[in-house]
Amino acid sequence: MVRRSVAALAAGLAMLTAACSSGTPAADQARSASSSSSSAPGGSSSGAPVGPQAKAVGLTLTPIDKAGDVAPGEPVTVTATDGKVTDVKVANQDGKPINGTLSADGTKWESSEPLGYSKTYTVNATGQGADGKPATASSTFTTIKPGKQITVSMSPTDGQSVGVGQPLVFYFSSNVGDKAAAEKAISVTTQPSVQGSFYWFRDNEVHWRPREYWKSGTKITVNAAIYGKQLGPGSFGKEDRKANITIGPKLVAVADGQTHQMTVTKDDQLLKTVPISMGKKGHETPNGTYVVMTEQQDYTMDSGTYGVPADSPGGYRTKIAFASRLSNSGIFYHSAPWSVRQQGASNVSHGCINMSTDNAKWMQDIGLKGDIFVVQNSGGPALQSWDGLGDWQIPWDEWTKGGKK
Repeated sequence: MVRRSVAALAAGLAMLTAACSSGTPAADQARSASSSSSSAPGGSSSGAPVGPQAKAVGLTLTPIDKAGDVAPGEPVTVTATDGKVTDVKVANQDGKPINGTLSADGTKWESSEPLGYSKTYTVNATGQGADGKPATASSTFTTIKPGKQITVSMSPTDGQSVGVGQPLVFYFSSNVGDKAAAEKAISVTTQPSVQGSFYWFRDNEVHWRPREYWKSGTKITVNAAIYGKQLGPGSFGKEDRKANITIGPKLVAVADGQTHQMTVTKDDQLLKTVPISMGKKGHETPNGTYVVMTEQQDYTMDSGTYGVPADSPGGYRTKIAFASRLSNSGIFYHSAPWSVRQQGASNVSHGCINMSTDNAKWMQDIGLKGDIFVVQNSGGPALQSWDGLGDWQIPWDEWTKGGKK
């Protein structure tokens, strides 16, 4: 058995030597083919590109072809998959072009100007795929004819500087059926950034405020981009509103009905203590946090505005040198030279905060619309949140529920 094993081994070595020494072309080709086959990815012996095949570009147009009743405030978009957008042309039936911008990666084109109402538009788009081949797509659509157009006004207005308590207020010309759409259309950006939220006081009035008072120096940019946006069944926005607003110094006045004194601080530093007189019995000034709404000079105060004729007992019509409105119901802080003797000692007004002419002028000179005015210990009811700008009467947890949804 040993002799047979040695013989077999010798025969194997002879065959291996013959193979290694072979120099025939056929042997070389066989070895080459074997090498190529083992090194090609996936075991392919082909010289063609390997891996997934390059794809043709896919173009998606929004609105889609033959779409009708399109909201003109929504953008026209062209997006590319497996490639890039190379050219887009959009025009109305009169040939007026609509401008747009292409994203940095070339995969999305979006219109940068609004469309018109009751217009027909044509979109022609071109793209190029990963396979290097071009493709085209087109669509034609029609925008809606609105049943009703709604406008919006804002407070504060563009360029104003306001106090740290000022909410952003939006008044619509008609009731808003789709409040979520209205909120989505209104952009509020601030520097520094703040946490804020909307609250609807009425179906045509929404406020936006931060969780805490604004910080002095905050820059606010508001864009109420309601044009062409559907705000309810058959109702669309008529035009946009924009504003850039600055928050001024933190001015806070705290009026106390028991001490008959008012402290005034600026950026949390005491400036002055002012003697005052508030609402007498039966006319107690409501307690709460007010926001200064307007500042006026030579203002005529008339009891008829709250149902008491000026020529009746308890009625009045008086011209005031300096008056700043704190509520819609008629609460002001104002100059009251006739009650100087009671200021600092007793409450004798019809609900307003009386002070001397010099002090009322001083308050207006240093103050802004949007300043905080707190009334405490007056013996009166709580200020209603809907009375003027009583926004700070609403706790944040309740505010974020959105009000009259």
